[in-house]
Amino acid sequence: MSFYDQLPKYITTRQRIMSTVFFTAFFAVVFQLLTVPFIRNTWFHIGSSPSTVLTLLFEVISLGVVVLSKRLIFIAQASGGITYLNYGLRSFGEAVVISSLYTFLTIEGYDYGLLELSGAPNGFMVFIGSFIFCVLCLGFSYVVTAQYFAIMDKNNTIRLMNYSSVVTDTEILPSEEQKITLYDDAGALKLAVSINNIFYIESDDNYIKVWYSDASGAVRQYMLRCRLRTVEESFSGSDLVRCHRKYIVNIKKAEVLRHEKDGYVIDLGLSSIEEIPVSKTYEESVLSKFNSR
Repeated sequence: MSFYDQLPKYITTRQRIMSTVFFTAFFAVVFQLLTVPFIRNTWFHIGSSPSTVLTLLFEVISLGVVVLSKRLIFIAQASGGITYLNYGLRSFGEAVVISSLYTFLTIEGYDYGLLELSGAPNGFMVFIGSFIFCVLCLGFSYVVTAQYFAIMDKNNTIRLMNYSSVVTDTEILPSEEQKITLYDDAGALKLAVSINNIFYIESDDNYIKVWYSDASGAVRQYMLRCRLRTVEESFSGSDLVRCHRKYIVNIKKAEVLRHEKDGYVIDLGLSSIEEIPVSKTYEESVLSKFNSR
């Protein structure tokens, strides 16, 4: 992963952004309650004092800054994607704006006699202290939510069931040795299909399409929310081979591997399925798998 890679879209869906904002707001309040008693010259207070008004004003505007920033990130992702570097810079900007707001309220509140501090605040030191506080608070919230979303995206979708490890009193047919089992986010089984019946798996934005043959031999597709890399990692060592940034193909279903002007293509021998391109990155592994079938 590099700073210039695209940010995973599962982080910036509308629901995930809302969850990030809610968690950030909750964590910020908890973080303040735990740290404020140990910070000199802070003025956060909820009660009847004048500083209460400034506290509520600061909290509301800060939340608005985070919501607006995440809204702009959602728009940027929807219109063409956003990199890790861009996301980091936007988060850095949030910390700068919120810290500047805190510094402004501190100085103005002291000048107008709304805040009781031990001395006149130094604007630069107030900004630095509040900036460090913001970076810790926002950084922790964003990292935790991103990791949680990544785990959900990876673990709740696709699994491999190997029947060769199952104890049974009936003979296991070769075609039943491995099955793909697809689950939704609630953990409910949605589809179980033998790898031998799969033709290929196609990436479609945040989803994948599994093309397979049913019991009658008809070609069907099943769509679910999942990353193609998850499939690639889950079925390493099987007959499913990554051949393109958008495709994973069952190499045993390949009838013809043909070299054309723009590179190799895989013909699965079905008129209803178009030829699958093989990109330069995956040519060597595809050729090796095809020749060793």
